[in-house]
Amino acid sequence: MSNNIKILVEKQRAYFSAGKTKDISFRINALKRLKTVIKENENDILSALKKDLNKAPFEAYATEIGFIYNELNDAIKNIRKWSRDKRVRTPVTQFKSSSFIVSEPYGIVLIMSPWNYPFQLTIAPLIGAVAAGNCAVVKPSAYSPNTSAVLNRIISCCFGKEYIAVVEGGREANQELLNEKFDYIFFTGSIEVGRFVMEKASKNLTPVTLELGGKSPCIVDKEVDIDLAARRIIWGKTINSGQTCVAPDYVYVHKDVKSSLLGSMKKYITRFYGEHPCKNPHYPRIVNEKHFKRLLGLIDEEKIYFGGDYDQSTLQISPTILDNVVWEDPVMKEEIFGPILPVLAFEDPSEVISAINSRPKPLALYLFTGNKRLENEIIRNISFGGGCINDTIVHLATPHMPFGGVGESGMGSYHGRWSFDTFTHKKSIMKKSCLIDLILRYPPYNNKFDMLKKIMK
Repeated sequence: MSNNIKILVEKQRAYFSAGKTKDISFRINALKRLKTVIKENENDILSALKKDLNKAPFEAYATEIGFIYNELNDAIKNIRKWSRDKRVRTPVTQFKSSSFIVSEPYGIVLIMSPWNYPFQLTIAPLIGAVAAGNCAVVKPSAYSPNTSAVLNRIISCCFGKEYIAVVEGGREANQELLNEKFDYIFFTGSIEVGRFVMEKASKNLTPVTLELGGKSPCIVDKEVDIDLAARRIIWGKTINSGQTCVAPDYVYVHKDVKSSLLGSMKKYITRFYGEHPCKNPHYPRIVNEKHFKRLLGLIDEEKIYFGGDYDQSTLQISPTILDNVVWEDPVMKEEIFGPILPVLAFEDPSEVISAINSRPKPLALYLFTGNKRLENEIIRNISFGGGCINDTIVHLATPHMPFGGVGESGMGSYHGRWSFDTFTHKKSIMKKSCLIDLILRYPPYNNKFDMLKKIMK
């Protein structure tokens, strides 16, 4: 396979060098074609997501296909504006000049996507790569083979491999791709693999975007609508059976309302998925047996407040709330990435700020409160990728804000204009007049120092 990948990259480099992808109309037409083919294959996409993760059609469309239509529409509408040269001011010391910034594509980019939202998290960065004028090699996850096959078919239908190509396979394919020299790498996945990707990229000084994860806290203050908070927390936690990088990883609730919140969350689990979620045909499953067993190992049966049921034949684990959890418990030592929700209590917000800040920076943070002072205190004093006040997850569902991590939860951002910028090099140009040439800058300097100080002070 390594020789095939090398040939593919060489063909893409030759295609990019020909300059076709730099034409704005070419990019717009490419995205329009992609949108058309996605629409033609909606049923196949939904079927693949059902096979890979048991996603219900409503959830799959909302979180995977509909999301992509928003991104496509935004890019198609705005590429011309995003691509224009940007005039900027020029300092008086450079008189007479004009300055501007040119947006140019990096060239050949590698997009490595995960299995949890296998369609959305492949196509969303690809939209940015195409909008910016790049060629791309797409590597979907081997853990979601049905969706990977549909992605391959859709992309092959839209584009020639010399422009956009899909490479399927497992770790061997990942290794071989990372051994090639790309101009940019966009990776979504675990922190562990993200470190490896960055290490490989560093050998060629290739810039990267890493969309990773971490333990995203959900803070619930006592000044809040507890019933509404519980409904939105359980919704955010159980989408895709908790296999979401920005799912609430744990709840940090004020001790005065902890009992009420626990009761309300239990109520909404039952209301959403019935008395036996593992028998609900719309309840997603865990992606594979390895992750299924890992998650079961995080459940302390003595701390189960609600749930704890599972079905090994279907790889489903019921939404499970753990109470009386402490930081030393195994479930608090790693990102859960499943339908297990530990609950901790606090008395003073300073405890929360201190506890979160003493650990790796989370990808997301959610705060439920009616207290504006507390809202500002949390936002200004805790570093995290992004998040919501009085909701969960939904900050991702817009092309008008960047999404990305900080610290161990990732680097770089995308969505909307930020996807275009991620795959674009900003080239700074100063155009100097030939009519005037200030002799001040040229040697000999003799008596020029005082004049220089007057100009540059």
